[in-house]
Amino acid sequence: LLRQRGLVVTRQGSGSYVRALPRRRILRGRLVRRDPTRGYIMPAATGADEPWQTHGQPQATTLPVPPTVADILGIDAGTPAVRRRRVTSPAGEEPFQIADTWIHPGGVADAPQAGAPDTGPGGYLDRLEEAGHGPITWTERLRIRVPTAEEARLLSISTALPVAELARIGASARWGQPIEVTVCVIPGDRVEVLTDLERDASARWPTIPVSLAG
Repeated sequence: LLRQRGLVVTRQGSGSYVRALPRRRILRGRLVRRDPTRGYIMPAATGADEPWQTHGQPQATTLPVPPTVADILGIDAGTPAVRRRRVTSPAGEEPFQIADTWIHPGGVADAPQAGAPDTGPGGYLDRLEEAGHGPITWTERLRIRVPTAEEARLLSISTALPVAELARIGASARWGQPIEVTVCVIPGDRVEVLTDLERDASARWPTIPVSLAG
């Protein structure tokens, strides 16, 4: 039963162990914040001042774009593009997510520092906006799937535990289409999705009684 719930993890050379139940975090507001010392802060943080940490060394490498990302960016699958990878969590917690940012080759051509290991103050988003692509606007897509073996290893989870894949797509104001996408992979037992529903004008209170005619 524990293995079916993804709570049993096997590590080569050290055997199997049972993961502690993690603290769940609520996903996710709709507000993108701006901190004058850090730049943009996306909704995974509970507040603009919440400290986060990186597990391991962040990576900036040029790799063939996978089909799902290529479809979002409007380029051919396998096209070389910059991928920025971070494994992050709130300070003091186990790895919460893998965040892979893929930047359109045209964006890197316009803002070379966006693809460099050191992106400078404000990060790659500021470099893209400074190069004429601002203001960037974002949409998000969420799906549930099983993790790859590499994702399970980086997140210290079982491959039996489903993950949430959240793709945050940034569109260039100049192009009117995506210039970057960040794909976050989060263990399914570490997150809940909370959405505030809004009333349409047709559902404005007080409502009109439902007519039985017709």
